[in-house]
Amino acid sequence: MKVINDLIGYKDKKIVQDTEWFKFSLDSVLLPRFVTINKNVKNILDIGTGNAPIPVILSTRTNAKIYGIEIQKDLYTLAMETIKINKLDKQVSLINDDVKNIDQHFESGFFDVIVSNPPFFKIYEKSKTNLDMHKVIARHEVYLTLNEIIEIASRYLKNSGTFAIVHRSDRFIDIIECLKKYNIEPKKIQFVYPKNNKDANIVLIEGRKNGNPGVKFLPPIIAHNEDGSYTNEVLQYFEEGK
Repeated sequence: MKVINDLIGYKDKKIVQDTEWFKFSLDSVLLPRFVTINKNVKNILDIGTGNAPIPVILSTRTNAKIYGIEIQKDLYTLAMETIKINKLDKQVSLINDDVKNIDQHFESGFFDVIVSNPPFFKIYEKSKTNLDMHKVIARHEVYLTLNEIIEIASRYLKNSGTFAIVHRSDRFIDIIECLKKYNIEPKKIQFVYPKNNKDANIVLIEGRKNGNPGVKFLPPIIAHNEDGSYTNEVLQYFEEGK
């Protein structure tokens, strides 16, 4: 069932979702707040935009043009409604296509910033995947692998452009190796822990195309209190302008 929810903490911002599919997660709130955006940024791309939470949050941080690309038609339709209801039509443009067809829409080196909250899980022959294909495609590397995302990001970023990704922490080495392979130098890293005394389960990584060596590790984020509620630190990510 389609619902319209408030985008928590963002004044007058809404998100259109379907209750039969998973809703946007904390990952989609952390990433657009983590990525570095300066006044010179003109064009931003969100790969795998889903129902567009990342473009909506990015719009509160910048006047740059934001593009989102989503392969699933149903999610793209929800995203279009999200953009319309938030009156972001002039700033945010959405594309319903496989990002591997990006050359049909943009020239290489077009973007200043590219972000992605991609499928987390590799597909193996014996992988156990959810029967709901919307969830399978969003969670597993069915149509798009980590290597493909980073290769595309490298081609379509300007020199010294910024790429930021949120992913599972157990893919950390894979991500770093892919970034280096495609000449995106890791510059900023932050781990997210579900609770105190638990292992990290999420990592945020930002890199710069053809950047100089040198990486900064930010303080860890603790997502939940012992009772399962969000920590005060995480609640700040839901507050516009923080």
